[in-house]
Amino acid sequence: MAGTAPQQAGVEGVDGGVGLTALLVAAARAIETHRHDSLAQDVYAEHFVRAAPACADWPVRIEQVPEGDGNPLWGRFARYFGLRTRVLDDFLLGSVRTDARQVVLLGAGLDTRAFRLDWPSDVQVFEIDRAGVLDFKQQVLTDLAAVPTVKRVPVPVDLRADWVTALTTAGFDPAVPSVWLAEGLLFYLPGPAETYLIDTVDRLTTGGSALAFEAKLEKDLLAYRDSPIYTATREQIGIDLLHLFDPGPRPDSAGDLAARGWSTSMHTPFDFTRRHRRGPLPEPNDALEGNRWVFAHKPRP
Repeated sequence: MAGTAPQQAGVEGVDGGVGLTALLVAAARAIETHRHDSLAQDVYAEHFVRAAPACADWPVRIEQVPEGDGNPLWGRFARYFGLRTRVLDDFLLGSVRTDARQVVLLGAGLDTRAFRLDWPSDVQVFEIDRAGVLDFKQQVLTDLAAVPTVKRVPVPVDLRADWVTALTTAGFDPAVPSVWLAEGLLFYLPGPAETYLIDTVDRLTTGGSALAFEAKLEKDLLAYRDSPIYTATREQIGIDLLHLFDPGPRPDSAGDLAARGWSTSMHTPFDFTRRHRRGPLPEPNDALEGNRWVFAHKPRP
């Protein structure tokens, strides 16, 4: 993408639709980074926000928000993303400290884990996302002279296309234990696409591999349409998450993995709020009520 300005890349990569949600999460990580009680540090996050015209006026510090933590979007929702970042950081690092030598980020978005985490030297990180998103990210990181802390392999392919061939061509080895992450991804996909993705992860993994993903349990997403989080996201930055989420029934991916012999555990975000003593707690009319974080491990033979 040499010579392409961030603004040009952003138009096709992150300035609309689901791509814009990657910038929302980046802004949340920036706010978390600058907190005195931060759960996760991402010094690159605010640069993504500033490089994209669609969000040039978004806050990157909680002090820039008039209501501070009382703002449902930049306070509570952003703190949710900060907590999620920390929990999944810990999961990935724990996996590579045991068996996994390959990390696969599905729908990687503006994830900077290849740059900001302390990885073992023999690990590879594969980032799968649309070319426009990866191009935008690379341009911003190049402008910052950022250097990955691990072997990083971008895989520019849409998850609706033949991403398996793209991943294996990029060097992924199904015979080597791997850890996979689907962070904030599955509820944008139709149910059959989620099932295909989970089936494929099972097929491409050997014993000692692991997977983490985020799921939503609501039978009716619209039940929370007027929740403070969804309302604030629509009104303050023009992102209607419920319009972007797939409205169809969700598969029981955790159950499907368990039926294949994986060990699985499912948690609410609030479990980790209590563990870390920071983050959102349940509220009335809570759009986070149905969110679950699932962690799965494929046993060795």
